Order: sequence, then structure tokens, then C-alpha cells
Amino acid sequence: MNIIIEEINPNLLKVISEIAKKENKTETKILEDIIEKGIKATKKLTAEDIVSNNPKLNFMEKTNMKSKRTFDDMIGIVKAPKGFNSVEAVREVRRGNYDIP
Repeated sequence: MNIIIEEINPNLLKVISEIAKKENKTETKILEDIIEKGIKATKKLTAEDIVSNNPKLNFMEKTNMKSKRTFDDMIGIVKAPKGFNSVEAVREVRRGNYDIP
């Protein structure tokens, strides 16, 4: 299959030619490599792709949320001591000024 490209930037052709000479490859092979890299870079990564590329990441298994609780049902589940300012606590966490017990 032949592709005819009209009005390509001549500077791009010079750069491709120089790269081909340095790597001792044909200009066609260099263009194919560049296009393949571009396709891979624009491809949307799935969670599995991200995990396979970084073995340090571990995702939690999906769980079935059988509970029909609403957000309002969760109010009051966590108790804080009197005088606890949740707004200030969130600000400290955002600034990085917090201690993990």
C-alpha cells in the first residue's frame, strides 16, 4: 500500500533522513517506527496495561456492593473527639503536614 503525502514539511524530511543515516536504517523504517510509537502513545491504557507495565502496583479486587446504604446512612459512622476541625485536617493533609500514627 502506498501513501502519498502532499505538502509535508521539508524540515521533517531532513530530520528523518538524518536519523536514518545515524541509525543505518531506511527512511521508510524510521517512519514506520515513529508511527508505531505514536499509535502506542495515543492508545488508551487499561488498568491491566498499567499494572503489567509496573509490577509494584496492585489493584484491589472488585467487590459486590450488596448493601443498599445511601450516603446519608453513613453519616455518624466515624466519631472524632470534641473540638476536631475536619476542614483544618483536610488542609493539613493537602499541605503534607500530618503524622501517621
